[in-house]
Amino acid sequence: MMDLQEISDRFEIQQLMIDYSTAIDSRRFDDLDRVFTPDAHIDYRATGGTTGRFPEVKAWLAEILPRFPAYAHLLGNFDLSIHGDAATGRTMCFNPMVLSQEPKQVLYCGIWYLDEFVRTDDGWRISRRVEEKCYDQIV
Repeated sequence: MMDLQEISDRFEIQQLMIDYSTAIDSRRFDDLDRVFTPDAHIDYRATGGTTGRFPEVKAWLAEILPRFPAYAHLLGNFDLSIHGDAATGRTMCFNPMVLSQEPKQVLYCGIWYLDEFVRTDDGWRISRRVEEKCYDQIV
């Protein structure tokens, strides 16, 4: 049975994941500073992206994502394991991305976020993220 601390931690981590999606989908990349640790390692290579430390990956996101007319993240199946001030997670993400205005093409991406979290003085943060590809399809 979960105690109140674990319930609170789970909600906080899930909100962190929502904050990530909101920052990306709203194109407010500086909001990611409250999602990742400054030294976080991020690996988006499974979907054709980059890998590196948070500041470099944040700059890459701010350069690349505006090229897409629209995109959105839908998260689910939060599988979290919490151990004190550290946690791991595997979260499903459905991410349709509009590739072009005319002719309209949409890339449907299904991925898993494999994350490591750490509790900081400012709350939970992602210290490591690796994307695992499930599928993608252009329609």
